[in-house]
Amino acid sequence: MKFGVVIFPGSNCDEDMVYVLRNIMKQEVEKLWHKEHSLKGCDFIVLPGGFSYGDHLRSGAIAQLSPIMQEVKEFAAKGGFVFGVCNGFQILCESQLLPGALLHNTHHQFVCKNVFIKAETDETIITSSLKIGAPIKIPVAHGEGRFYADEKTLAAIENNNQVIFRYCDENGYVTEESNPNGALNNIAGICNEGRNVFGMMPHPERAADAVLGNTDGLAIFKSMLNFVSA
Repeated sequence: MKFGVVIFPGSNCDEDMVYVLRNIMKQEVEKLWHKEHSLKGCDFIVLPGGFSYGDHLRSGAIAQLSPIMQEVKEFAAKGGFVFGVCNGFQILCESQLLPGALLHNTHHQFVCKNVFIKAETDETIITSSLKIGAPIKIPVAHGEGRFYADEKTLAAIENNNQVIFRYCDENGYVTEESNPNGALNNIAGICNEGRNVFGMMPHPERAADAVLGNTDGLAIFKSMLNFVSA
């Protein structure tokens, strides 16, 4: 599988993502600059974390206007797989490839720590190999990670089984204390109705190498490859 990692001015998790995909998962990776007009034959597009355009206006609001995002939108419309992490998730929401929005954390502080999340469904490419309800430890690092949607949109997301991850405690219980940013319904990640576009705030690429002392994030990357192999 050929992965394309999109790089915007201000991206700072792009090399982490490339390293995991190329060196650990042994996949072909193409770096895609934001001004390009081609996805260069990639099978799977990843929008990494960081601070695209300095988070001016709103996080992801300027990045979604980059030339390459038109290609990403067309790719997604044809059923192509797109995965956004942290700032990538924000960009996908700003691009309306995913519903809802990511707002400032309720405590108005940047949060950078390990949290626990659990998969809510195994019916997506990135959760297909995960055990539903089993907590995994993944780092977060964001100031605008609070998932929000109006009542109607939130109900649709829940009813359509589009929530892919929720914040939980180490035992898998969804609690207010385990929610690092005030996200509605403890939502840490969602997919679109077509189940080919995915976004999550936690950083699985930062928990995918044994040298870091945590490899829980590897399960997400392995799910992608196992799904395709199947």
